[in-house]
Amino acid sequence: MSEEKPDEGVQGLEQALKDLEQIVVNLEKGDLPLAEAIRQFERGVELTRRCQEVLKEAEQKVQVLSEGMLEDVDPLTLRKPGGENGGGGSLPL
Repeated sequence: MSEEKPDEGVQGLEQALKDLEQIVVNLEKGDLPLAEAIRQFERGVELTRRCQEVLKEAEQKVQVLSEGMLEDVDPLTLRKPGGENGGGGSLPL
């Protein structure tokens, strides 16, 4: 995984999405020379891959954080068996 600060990943993702939107607009106009259209398409593919990486990293972080929190929880009641004071306390939502 990369050594990004949390905000850098979000900001990078947001900027990449803005750049992708602009590329789509440019390509949909249909007035770019072929070489420029291909260059922008290639850039769009690169940005899409980067977005997928950032989202996958975020998903993995959420999964790791959730695993520790959701262990031994009754999925119907969202209570831990025997929780605090033996009463099966609720999880904070």
